[in-house]
Amino acid sequence: MDQSLPSDSMQTPSAPGGRDLRRIRSNPDFWYPVAWSRELRAGKTIGTRYAGQPIALVRPREGGSIFALEDRCAHRQVPLSQGVVKGDSVQCCYHGWAYGRSGRCIDVPYLGKGKLPNGVRTYPVREVDGLIFVFPGDAAKADATPLPRLAEVANPAYKTRRFGQLVHCHYSFMHENLMDMNHQFMHMKQMGQMKPRFLGQERGPGMVEARYSFARTGGKQPLGEALIFGQKRDNSEKFAFRDVMTIRTVYPYQTLHIQTADNAPVMDLWIAYVPQDEAELTNRVFGLLSIRRPGIPGLLDLAWPFLTAFTERIFREDREIVELEQAAWREQGGDRNQEIFPVICSLRALLEECGLPADQDTEAPVATGVCGA
Repeated sequence: MDQSLPSDSMQTPSAPGGRDLRRIRSNPDFWYPVAWSRELRAGKTIGTRYAGQPIALVRPREGGSIFALEDRCAHRQVPLSQGVVKGDSVQCCYHGWAYGRSGRCIDVPYLGKGKLPNGVRTYPVREVDGLIFVFPGDAAKADATPLPRLAEVANPAYKTRRFGQLVHCHYSFMHENLMDMNHQFMHMKQMGQMKPRFLGQERGPGMVEARYSFARTGGKQPLGEALIFGQKRDNSEKFAFRDVMTIRTVYPYQTLHIQTADNAPVMDLWIAYVPQDEAELTNRVFGLLSIRRPGIPGLLDLAWPFLTAFTERIFREDREIVELEQAAWREQGGDRNQEIFPVICSLRALLEECGLPADQDTEAPVATGVCGA
């Protein structure tokens, strides 16, 4: 793989189609997580967002299923998430207008039921494995669109950590960060000196996959790595293909699996980046990290606080660097990235292909670089 840069005379836009990738909008015709189940108590409502769309989630008190409405009362546009849940409906906190799970206005206390106005938009919603998903696109497509597989959450042989927070960057930066394991250089303080081996990529409809193995070339083995792998990996050929990390973007989600020589997955990560603002330059991360329990009962539970702290430090470093990338994009007025790693070039093409162009899209600023397989 030739990673040499071209001469300054070769001027190639960094985005695959000549458009600015950071202006590409996410495709709403998928299931997106918008909240953790634990955030929504019985008889309560909370406000969430997808790409600038305010969404109110409502959980009836008597065990009914969750429903999701546009988080604006049709009357004065105040958030329905500030309202009161009553039976299978929610009443606006301002004048008491009530909306059922269909989105229809079912009561205006001071007018009577014969003069009801129009209601609000409703969203298909599903709750699975501790996550609440909505379908923000064409509701007619929701039933035919499958929910993603969520790591090993339901498998008792694994212990799962739920994590995530707000990250101030376009979702594409997050996809690139996880897919390109050459950035392990940045995590040297946490993980010691690690040498990634790129084993190849695969490109299919709506999907890009990268495969890696790793060698330790210096530094101590962190406890988190020891819990996952056990034996320390060195730079010898013995470990070249023993443990394989597979990172896959199956639009719009990402997964990371680590498979050992005995073909048993020791780690399974599922992660989604959900745009919050209309420009999609901020996203909320929802992650499920499943670790296989070792043969010694209780060992993983005992070490869990240390593993949690380790993964939090890694995620903090990733968050800081992608926010710096976003800051550079703002300062330079567009995407000037010079990308030369083949799998990231494939990933960028996938994100442009599956996403939606911005209303006022612009060409990417010219960068000196090459993006080719």
